[in-house]
Formats: sequence, structure tokens, C-alpha cells
Amino acid sequence: MKYLSSIIFGFLWMGLSAQTPQETLSLSLEEAIALGLGNNYSSIRSEKEVEKALKQKWEIISQGLPQISGDVDYQNFLKQPVTIIPGEIAGGEPGTFVPVRFGTKQNLNGTATWNQLIFDGSYIVGVQSARTLLQISKNAKVKTDLEVRKAVINAYGNVLMAEESVEILQNNLENVEKNLSDTQKIYENGLAEEEDVEQLKITRLGIENNLNRSVRMLDIAYQVLNMALGIPVEKPVTLTEDLDNLAVQFIDLQVLEKSIPVEENIDVRIAANTAEAANIYVRLEKAKALPTLNGFLNYGVAGYSDDFTFFDEEQEYFGQSILGLSLNIPIFSSGMRSSRTKQKELEYEQALLDLEETKNQIRLEIKSAKSNYRYSLENYQAQQENLQLAERIENKNQIKFFEGLASSFELSEAQRQLYAAQQSLLEAMLEVINAKVELENILDTTHYSEE
Repeated sequence: MKYLSSIIFGFLWMGLSAQTPQETLSLSLEEAIALGLGNNYSSIRSEKEVEKALKQKWEIISQGLPQISGDVDYQNFLKQPVTIIPGEIAGGEPGTFVPVRFGTKQNLNGTATWNQLIFDGSYIVGVQSARTLLQISKNAKVKTDLEVRKAVINAYGNVLMAEESVEILQNNLENVEKNLSDTQKIYENGLAEEEDVEQLKITRLGIENNLNRSVRMLDIAYQVLNMALGIPVEKPVTLTEDLDNLAVQFIDLQVLEKSIPVEENIDVRIAANTAEAANIYVRLEKAKALPTLNGFLNYGVAGYSDDFTFFDEEQEYFGQSILGLSLNIPIFSSGMRSSRTKQKELEYEQALLDLEETKNQIRLEIKSAKSNYRYSLENYQAQQENLQLAERIENKNQIKFFEGLASSFELSEAQRQLYAAQQSLLEAMLEVINAKVELENILDTTHYSEE
């Protein structure tokens, strides 16, 4: 009964815990970036790759260090083998054979072996490759962090734009409903046409549809942000930034004048790593044609007894030891090694071509990113002016409509123009942020930090 009560209490506690609302996470953009770099799945995986590369580096180095192994072999002949010997050896008649058993029933052998690589060209190349392997993983980590930062900023901006869009649509809906209510009263008094009321109803219906869609998109935008941050998608998050202020923060004309050596770009560094790795494979194939020399030292003991007395003080053990060298000289492979080496040389040449292509591609991307960022700034300014004009036009048409100087169709067109201008300005703000991030990523020269 006591056990049953504990189970019931446990289920009740779990149910109450499940109903407890989750604590809301409040984030600025910088806090979101820091959280994403620490929690994003891709960022964590790339960090693990660096750790793996460090272990692989030591694995390669340790292959040339002393290797000590030991083994123990115990044998108990449940039925000892019999050997037939001529009878005259045992004092018997010539032509006869006598069965005899050699050795003891139980044997115990213990051996320790020291192996040491003295010379191996492949090992020397392998040690050199360990540094390149580690550098590849570090550069991959830098690349991943840049992509994570970009993803977090884009997702953060999308949430802000979705929030602004919902708020604007709600305000527009309130204004249209007020206009519709006023127009309905005017129509009932016979001072307006039914078409005026219907036109405003059409406008209201369009805003309601857009508002419902924007609310759903806002929920999805928050989930995408949570994924970029590496936190559960259902975790409540609030953002402390404002889209307009954030866009202003991302206006930086100096970045348009910034230049870097193309070799410092992360994509170029990764391509250079790939070329270096290909060159190492060429040297590795050539090293396989060199002799290899290994040394070893072996020491062992053996004990023999008809009974299990191997732990007794009286048990006698017999020692043995071997010191040796093993030299392997590749002599003739029927062109196999030469063919493999040529393949690796061709792969190295391909990697050099890829490196040169990457450099040219990055030069083009830098110019393109600067052009896109400059356009985003110009477009942002143009959309601000466009919105101001659209607001004035809509306001004038609204006054004219209620004074009977403009039709409902003209008012509707002015309102649609205003709504489009509002959305275009939001998109222009987000484009400034995204274009700046894209340019910063291309111009970034960050190297992996051990911290």
C-alpha cells in the first residue's frame, strides 16, 4: 500500500510539473548570438570534430613511440598427446614402437614485447599530416560559427519583422474598422453608396487574412529562432531589440571600405587546407617506396608442472629473451605504386585549381556583397521616404472620401499602396541586417581560438 501511494504521488507531481509554465528567456541580439554559438547543434558538432582531431593527432604521433604488449598463455592438457618412438630406444625389440608422452600436463608462459619503429617514411609524412588535419577541423569550426552567427541574426531579424508586421496589421485593421463603421452610418443616412461600404469590407477581409497568416508565421519564426539557438522549440523567448533600431545599428559605411587579403578568407583557408592535404597524400605514396625498419625486444618466462603449482614459491620458471630488427624493402610493384602516386599528384593539381577558383570566387563575392549592402542602405532610405508619401496620400484620400470628393475605390487603392509600403520598409530593414552580416562573414579573418 505504501509503495502504491508513492507511485500515485509521483504521477501527481509529474502532472503538476508538466503544468508549470516555462520560464521565458529574454534575449538581446548579442545574447542570442552567444547562446547560439554555445548551444547550436552544428557548433557543438564542429567543436567535437576539433577534439577528435586532437586525439587523432596524438594517435598518429604515438605510432612511432614505443609499444609494449604482454600476454599470458596457460595450457592444461586434459589428455596429453602421445608420440610413437622406436622400441630399441626404450630397450625394446627392434622393429617395435613404444608410445610415450613428452612434457608436463600443465604449462604457463608469460611474454612481454617492446616494439619500436626506427624508420618509416609513411610515419614521417603522417606526423606532418596531423597538423594539417587539426587545422582543417579548426577552420571548419570557424566556418560553422560564422554560419551559426548568420543564422541566429537572420532568425532574430525575422522574428522582429513578424512582430512588427502583426502590430502594423492590427493597427490597420482598427483603422479600417473605424472607417467602415463611420461609412456604414453615413450610408444608413443616405449620404453614401452601398459600394463604399462593400469596398471597405473587402479591404477589412484582406487585412484579416494577412493578420491571421502573420500570426502563424510569427509562431514559426520563433521556432526557427529556437532551433538556431539550440534550445527546445517550445521554449518561450522574448526579444529585447527593436527592428528599426537594430537596422540603424547595422548601418556602417566604413565596412564598405574594408579590404582583406583574400588568403585570409575562411573559404580560401579551407581550400588551402584541402590542397595541403592532397599534397601530403602525394608525399605519402612516395614514402611507401622507402624501406621500413622496426626493432623489437622480447622477454618471457615459462613454467611446467603436472599440477597447478604456478603460484608456489618452489615453482621453477625458465626465461627467454630475443632482440631483433625487421627491415622491409619495397623492390618491385609492377607499376602499382607509380600509378597510385600519379593519381594523388593529379588530385593535388585539382586541389590547386579549386584553390585558385575559390580565390577568384571570393573576390567576386566581396564585390557583390558590398554592392548588395550598399543597395540595401539606399533601398532602406527610399522605402522610408516611400512610406511617408504613402501615409500622406492615404490620409488625403481618407479626408476626401468622407468629404465626398473621392470614391471608395480611390481610398482602397491608397490604402493598399500604404500597406505595401509598410511591408516594403520592414523587408528593407531586414535586408540591411542580412546584407551586413553576409558582408561581415566574407570579410571575417577570425582564426580558431583554443578558448
